[in-house]
Amino acid sequence: MRRALLSVVFCLTAPANAAIDFRALMSERPPERLSATGLFADMKSRRLAAGVAPYEVAAPLWSDGAGKARAIALPPGTAARMAGDGLLDFPVGAVLIKSFFYPASAAHPGRVMETRLLVRRDSGWVALPYVWDEAGREARLMRAGARLAVRFAGADGAEQRLVWQVPNVNQCKGCHAEAGALMPLGVKARNLVATGDLARLAALGLVPGAETVPVRSPVPRVADVGAPIEARARAYLDANCGHCHRRQGSASNSGLFLDWEEQDPVAIGIGKRPVAAGRGSGGHSFAIDPGHPARSILLFRMESTEPGVMMPELGRTLPDAEGIALVRAWIAGLKP
Repeated sequence: MRRALLSVVFCLTAPANAAIDFRALMSERPPERLSATGLFADMKSRRLAAGVAPYEVAAPLWSDGAGKARAIALPPGTAARMAGDGLLDFPVGAVLIKSFFYPASAAHPGRVMETRLLVRRDSGWVALPYVWDEAGREARLMRAGARLAVRFAGADGAEQRLVWQVPNVNQCKGCHAEAGALMPLGVKARNLVATGDLARLAALGLVPGAETVPVRSPVPRVADVGAPIEARARAYLDANCGHCHRRQGSASNSGLFLDWEEQDPVAIGIGKRPVAAGRGSGGHSFAIDPGHPARSILLFRMESTEPGVMMPELGRTLPDAEGIALVRAWIAGLKP
């Protein structure tokens, strides 16, 4: 089972965000302490301030099994709007919030590692990584990133240890770049339908009218076993690989495009030979060998933890057993 997100209350009332310091967040010298932003009503419990709306995405990015709590805050009198199925069009001053944590278990007290903010300024989006102290009482802005030794209970209950890498502001572009500019990834209309959050954000007045605009190709929840396995696998690959492996992405020279919009089976990898056959191919001939997961480069790289071989190459050190099982089952069901 996927780790549950932090318990938050989604109150369907008009946003009240007067306490949030949007001016400071948009300045060249944003608050050094996360508590000073006004985004949280209580730092210890990480209870969001009034006017900060939590949301989930149907297909989340795997980050070494960490839980994530996502939220949106918009300046008073502003709103986001639909831009087709894709990324919502956010106003200047918008703040996207994502906290990474390992929940408490019988063996471990749990820990929140970081809260990443994406703030839309007049000049574009900027990333602000805030690193929490070990007690989980305050987080401080660390533009240079950080490395945190963490312990947590894995899906099987066994203890896991790793060094959590908080990216520096430049490394954020490794995944979030579009035409050289920093851009959000997951807050797309198609990712918010299955969770019900597109309608909830519309009801809050944050995306007015969104409930009346049809989403042509919504993404299913990856964990929804009632959805077609191909759609679930494609949703997983879109979330974990598609930000680079798309026609406008940093990995476009590979010719492998794993974003949700891609329709060409060969571009998706089915029967596709690699552009360069190095050790990352594992000695296999096709990105996806239909009916043969064990002969597919895609799965080989998902299973690897070797730097230079594993994919995704950023943001993880552990393989995602559930994601691998999903992609393996999809490839196994493809007709050769």
